[in-house]
Amino acid sequence: MKLSKKSEYACLALIDLSENYGKGYIKIINIAQRWSIPKKFLEQILITLKTSGFVKSKKGSEGGYKLTKTPEQISLAEIIRLMDGALAPVESVSKYFYEITPIEQHKKLISVFIDIRDYVADKLEKTTFADLIK
Repeated sequence: MKLSKKSEYACLALIDLSENYGKGYIKIINIAQRWSIPKKFLEQILITLKTSGFVKSKKGSEGGYKLTKTPEQISLAEIIRLMDGALAPVESVSKYFYEITPIEQHKKLISVFIDIRDYVADKLEKTTFADLIK
């Protein structure tokens, strides 16, 4: 599994919103500056997060973005899957994004990649944004 910049920035934006949970709407420019995220790219990421129900927005001088769920309710796995797709190292062992791959021809090799998938998925599923801001 390799994270895209989109996933990395999405995680940083959600950490920022988690740290500010309950403090009202946070402006995009503030998040972008704190984490050195290109503003236009952050806008696209926040639209994806909004469409998926993780954040909501408000226009105007008091506007910005905030979480729709508590940081305890959002796992790293959800966000990485949303931004990048499968958590598995190869598609043929993915639970949600299965595709045929050449390594399926060797059962022991597949077994190794299933173990990797299970470890990574378990770790990311159990890690919430609340865990990351403690």
